[in-house]
Amino acid sequence: MTLRAAVVGISLLSFTLAGCGSKTDGAPAAAKSGDGKPAAAAGGPPKGLPVKAQRVKVDLVQNEINAVGTLMAAESIVVRPEIAGRIVSMHFSEGQPVQKGAKLVTLDPAEYQAQLAASAADARTESQKYQRARDLLEQKFVSQEAVDLAKGGMERAAAKRLADEVLLAKTTVVAPFSGNVGLRYVSPGAYVKAGDDIVRLESTGTLKLDFRVPEVYVSKIHPKQTVTVRTDAYPGDVFEGHIYALEPAVDEKTRTVLARAEIPNRQGKLRPGMFGRVAILLESRPNAIVIPEQAIWPQGRDTFVFRVVDGKATLTKIQMGIRRPGEVEVAQGLGPDDMVVTDGQLKLKDGAPVMVLPAAPAAAAAAPGGAAAGKAGAPASPKAGS
Repeated sequence: MTLRAAVVGISLLSFTLAGCGSKTDGAPAAAKSGDGKPAAAAGGPPKGLPVKAQRVKVDLVQNEINAVGTLMAAESIVVRPEIAGRIVSMHFSEGQPVQKGAKLVTLDPAEYQAQLAASAADARTESQKYQRARDLLEQKFVSQEAVDLAKGGMERAAAKRLADEVLLAKTTVVAPFSGNVGLRYVSPGAYVKAGDDIVRLESTGTLKLDFRVPEVYVSKIHPKQTVTVRTDAYPGDVFEGHIYALEPAVDEKTRTVLARAEIPNRQGKLRPGMFGRVAILLESRPNAIVIPEQAIWPQGRDTFVFRVVDGKATLTKIQMGIRRPGEVEVAQGLGPDDMVVTDGQLKLKDGAPVMVLPAAPAAAAAAPGGAAAGKAGAPASPKAGS
């Protein structure tokens, strides 16, 4: 009996120990710090609401007016004859430059030469008639009326001669200004009428660019103001020019004013008809404070940001300046060393404690001591056997 009782007692003791062991495996004991206290108690109260933040940026900020327009030749015409005739010669090569006054086309002058010869003969005859009438008037053989009629005939004949001289001169078509000729529309030997197209002439040494500016900027633009132009054809090049004329009236439908700029084309890259993006610099600030747009926290008519000061969110009123894609200048309210909350403002109020999250996991890992800092912010994992 004594041996049997001992065996039963040992079995009960083993069962009790097994039950205690299973409870320990199912729920690990709380991790303890080095002084034996639980880790939560050792870390103290929570450090604050997690937010994303970044320091303000000191950068160059420029206030610009942006517009679009189409480049035009400074002077542009389609060369056309003023009289009819057959083309006997063409004095230009397509696509080449020509100087002002250079011959472009010669029409057959024979018909106009004959007309001039006839009118010249008539002019001489009428002049002689007038002279005889004056002589006869002195001898009292004719009246003053006869002399006046003779004078009128002489003047009409002289005018006809002058008109025929002009027509003969128009058989030679010349360039009215220096520029580049395009592709000709006719060939030598063709008969052309007055007003028929012969070739286009463009002056491209300096181009014009028309663009529209909203009326709110009318007081800020003026002649001689510098403009820069970018084109799709030369995306890496910036062409500079200046405004030289403004339309006196604002368009009532678009509420814009038409401006015209001159763009020098010394290298000949620009061509009439190109699309141009125009920028007019109004002001430039080299040390402006810039923050991301998502840091802005509007309240009513005022604008605020949350600054991070000593681990707390401080609601700060600011005055915004120039905007640009994704960023905004802060004209008043922030200093160059301030840090602003960029994400998590919905959970914040003035004076709330915050915990700034790392900007990016990769950046935190790359920074010296980043791994250690990551471990310090998280509770220690319980180890087996503690």
